Amino acid sequence: MMVQKDFSLKEYNTFGIDVKTKCFLEVSSMEALLQALELYRHDDIFILGGGSNILITKDINAVVLYINIKGISVISEDDDHVILKVNAGENWHEMVLWTLEQNYGGLENLSLIPGNTGTAPIQNIGAYGVELKDSFISCEALEIDTLKLSTFDREACQFGYRDSYFKNEGKGKFVITSVCFKLTKRNHKKNVAYGAIESELQQQNIDNPSIKDISNAVVAIRKSKLPDPKELGNSGSFFKNPIINKQEFDKFTINWPEAPFYKVSENEYKIPAGWLIEQCGFKGKRFGDAGIHKNQALVLVNYGNASGAEIIALANTIMTAVLQRFNIRINPEVNIIK
Repeated sequence: MMVQKDFSLKEYNTFGIDVKTKCFLEVSSMEALLQALELYRHDDIFILGGGSNILITKDINAVVLYINIKGISVISEDDDHVILKVNAGENWHEMVLWTLEQNYGGLENLSLIPGNTGTAPIQNIGAYGVELKDSFISCEALEIDTLKLSTFDREACQFGYRDSYFKNEGKGKFVITSVCFKLTKRNHKKNVAYGAIESELQQQNIDNPSIKDISNAVVAIRKSKLPDPKELGNSGSFFKNPIINKQEFDKFTINWPEAPFYKVSENEYKIPAGWLIEQCGFKGKRFGDAGIHKNQALVLVNYGNASGAEIIALANTIMTAVLQRFNIRINPEVNIIK
């Protein structure tokens, strides 16, 4: 277990923010994780996964443990379903592609989401009508203070819209070490209700898509809208889509009848944050090395040397503008590390 001092995290966060940590350890096994937590039990510890859903605003004065525990195993299966255990360090998209190679269905709409599997439950990642919780069975998480390994089922995780127990009461207290999924082996439930997927499949003249076809469509859509973090620093969608009640929605549509929306329930409506931001004139704008992507207003980008503070300042400017114009508050989806 190699300890690196005064270590730059620029290559370990998809925003490409050049911040340093006093101590960095890559952890590739449960034994190494336990050893590191025991060794540094009196220090502040920062758990780092794929670095895809964080914005680091300053140097981290803590011991950073980079969780890189690999492995995928079949726990059980029958004719219809398979239960997989995926270790935390597995790259999410590569794991999804592996499931498709086995003809396991359930994760295809979540293709090309950046990051690692261990951090996916924290955010309850989702895209194109599907969320992680839909296939989630449980996760194992190690409590940092006690070194006790616990299993969290779906109820214990308290999943919400881009939210979970691990973003609230459990924040900073656990290391998720593995995740279990229940996937289909046949009679796959295909979710192509989102218009973008339907349009992409039509362009490819596919009437009866396979789960691989759906994944390919999602990948094509995401590549057309979202920049590759290896080429342009970003963390995907920076903001959550706001959900407003019916009274607020009725007032909103009087002034903005052309606005797109999704009905969540009888009293809840989701308004695309990207549309709100675009109406405020931010799409494609650049402020120094911080900016808003030209193809998707939800995505904030680092053109090279932006600091985390500059990115969050831009985010605050956007949130204020949206609130002033639409009386709707949008909030970051990305975890801000202050």
